Amino acid sequence: MAPNWYRLGPVEELKTKPLRQVVIEGRLVIALSYKDGRFGAVSGVCNHKGGPLGEGTLREDFIVCPWHHWMFHRETGEARPGIPAAVPRHDLKTEAGALYVDLEPATPRIDAPHPPHPVAREPRRAPGPLRVAGLSTTAMHAGFPRYSTSEALLGLALGEAAAAGAETKMIRVRELGFRTCEGYYSKSAQACTWPCSITQMDAKDEMTEIYEALVHWADVALVATPIRWGNASALYFKMIERLNCVQNQITLHDNVLIRNKVAGFIITGGQDNVQAVAGGMLMFFGELGFQFPQFPFVAHSRGWSAEDMENNVMQVQQDGELHEGARALARRCLAMAEGLAAEGEGRAAIERGGRKAGGE
Repeated sequence: MAPNWYRLGPVEELKTKPLRQVVIEGRLVIALSYKDGRFGAVSGVCNHKGGPLGEGTLREDFIVCPWHHWMFHRETGEARPGIPAAVPRHDLKTEAGALYVDLEPATPRIDAPHPPHPVAREPRRAPGPLRVAGLSTTAMHAGFPRYSTSEALLGLALGEAAAAGAETKMIRVRELGFRTCEGYYSKSAQACTWPCSITQMDAKDEMTEIYEALVHWADVALVATPIRWGNASALYFKMIERLNCVQNQITLHDNVLIRNKVAGFIITGGQDNVQAVAGGMLMFFGELGFQFPQFPFVAHSRGWSAEDMENNVMQVQQDGELHEGARALARRCLAMAEGLAAEGEGRAAIERGGRKAGGE
């Protein structure tokens, strides 16, 4: 095929930036680079999620995508050695002090085998009893554990659920190794993926346990937090920032991952502000798609001036009414989840019948 040359501009002007994104006639995007006296031109669209390569950075002779850090050689378009992937390369020429690019790519785009992450499968409730995941977001030294009022009440709630025939699991978030949210959404809305980009790139990221529990396994999520300076714990916020990719799927792709699931909350602390903490938790989990029973949280606080924490702990340990409140929360959540699970099964049966009637 004959070259189709397009004038990019004066050579001397184009030398002033090591990397730039060039959009040609509103359709072709080129990542144009200049280094060590040589220009390079490759596709400006990353193989991974379509990130703008020309808005990234140069690391030696590789362009680093600003979205998820995939790397392609600035002149050949090839990925790093050992990775069978490449973006198209475009030929260049200089003529009368101007730089021209051939609009027809000289090499093809090569996509490396990239199977979907296991968490990315379609959410589908497995048959069996109701399942309750308890998430404790209190932090403590692993070698010197202490009594946690929020975790203790969560344990009572899970025990009540188990006694009612539900499967239960306690997830102590402090025991999971996962990175904080690194702001991929801030780079571009499309850069926030499901599962989180960090999870996809870091095989050691243990946020997968929370994703599996909330999206795929549990019918009920019971979330417990202490109050820290009038807010939920820092560990709680670290967790929900990484859960934001679940909510972003709704806003970006109309992909609702949480359906027919119930959430309840346990909030304790020496300081007050229970209502504000509960309100924030209700709002966030509601935005994920969870539903709530009547009276969706139990809480305990002795107020702002109660600094004698040993007495706070003692009161929670001895408060039978509070213990019963945690158990009752579990019962309310299970009752609602049972109705939602039956409703979901009914809809699925109708859909299966419709597919059969249609000959699928």
